[in-house]
Amino acid sequence: MRLPSIQCLTTDGLARSHAEQARALCEAGAKMIQLRMKQARTPEIENVVRDCLPVCREADCLLIVNDDIEAALEAGADGVHLGKKDLPWVSARKLAGSGFLIGGTVNCLEDAKLAVSCGVLDYVGVGPYRFTRTKECLADLLRVEDWQAILLELGDLPSYAIGGIGLEDLASVSALRPNGVAVCSSVVCDEPNKIIENYQSLAIAWEQTKGMNLCEI
Repeated sequence: MRLPSIQCLTTDGLARSHAEQARALCEAGAKMIQLRMKQARTPEIENVVRDCLPVCREADCLLIVNDDIEAALEAGADGVHLGKKDLPWVSARKLAGSGFLIGGTVNCLEDAKLAVSCGVLDYVGVGPYRFTRTKECLADLLRVEDWQAILLELGDLPSYAIGGIGLEDLASVSALRPNGVAVCSSVVCDEPNKIIENYQSLAIAWEQTKGMNLCEI
């Protein structure tokens, strides 16, 4: 499966619910959404997934659940994103079987080596690129040389740059050569009533940065 180049995350603490954020993202043209409901229990997450799925299906948008593989499988989501403190990636694949997207988080070269060697991931989120207020216990920010080593190690495993990425970062991020970007604050938190405009501006800018390299920024 060819994954979209932009993954959008919903977040807690906004006037718009997770379902409302997802609907606005679908309307904007998003093709991959990750429900990141850190304050919710499994039954609530399942309900939101079921609420969002018809909208996502109509928009041809993949729906991923952060952390909770039980909710993702029970409600029929397209996949799950698992951090290093969640269910181990190999165990998740055994539980989910094939045809279910599993993403993982990579914060260092050792993580990248594990992501490749486990052989069960469909993509990884690599970072953080910069500080983000939507993430607690943030890992150390990656340097350019870290990005280069990690992405080289990942090889053909699809990668999304993560961590506080906004419009002003896209040229520099693209030059590092990840397969895509995962965004949250710059789309759903900054002027949340303008999610559609925020996403579309970012999508256009991301397409314009493709093909750049470090000496062009």
